[in-house]
Amino acid sequence: QGDVFILADQLTAYYKKQKRGGMQIWRLDADGNVQIVSPRQKAFGTKGVYDVTKGIFVLTGTPRLITETEQISASKSLEFWEKKSIAIARGNAIAVKGDKIMRADILTALFRKMEGGRNEVVRVDAYDNVSIRSPKEVIRSKRGIYNTKTGIVMLHGGVKITRGPDQLNGDSAEVNLNTGVSRLFSTGKRKVRGLFGPKNLRQREK
Repeated sequence: QGDVFILADQLTAYYKKQKRGGMQIWRLDADGNVQIVSPRQKAFGTKGVYDVTKGIFVLTGTPRLITETEQISASKSLEFWEKKSIAIARGNAIAVKGDKIMRADILTALFRKMEGGRNEVVRVDAYDNVSIRSPKEVIRSKRGIYNTKTGIVMLHGGVKITRGPDQLNGDSAEVNLNTGVSRLFSTGKRKVRGLFGPKNLRQREK
C-alpha cells in the first residue's frame, strides 16, 4: 500500500463491501517471517495483524523495529500506529540508539517526519522497571521520559544512578546523557543520598 510492503510466508486478506460498490481490504493477517518494509523503517516478527482502516499494525513473536537511528524490540508485542506516528513495545522492551540502551516493561516511541521524509524517534516514554545504560552509568527508576534530541531523561520513582562504585539515590532526576550531568531531587522527607566508594564507603546525605 503506497510505499509500504508487507511480506510473510502466508498473507490472509479480509474484504468488505463499500457503499459505492466494490470491495476493500480492511484487515490483513501475516504469518511466518513477517516483514514490514518502507523507505524509512523495517519491522520484523513471526505474526502480524494489520488493521488497514485504523492504520494499526501489531507484530508478535520477538518483534523488532529498525529505523535509520534507532532499534526497538520487545518480547510480547510491537504496535505501530501509523496515523499517530507512535510505536508501543510491550514486554522487556528495549530501545537502542548509538551506545545508549533503554529498557522497560513498556516503551512508547513518538516519531516525527524530518527533512528528506525520514521518520525519527524524538521521544521515548518508559513505564515500570526502567533502566538506561550508557558507557558511563546505569540509571534505574519506575518511569522515564527521554528526549532523543536533547539527550535529557526525566526520571521519577526510586531513581538510582550508578557510576562505577558510586551510587546516587533520589525521588526524581534530570539526566543529560550527552553531557553526563545529573540532577537529583527529593519530593518528600527523604533526602537525596549518595554512596561513594571504594575509598569512602560511608553514606553521605545532602
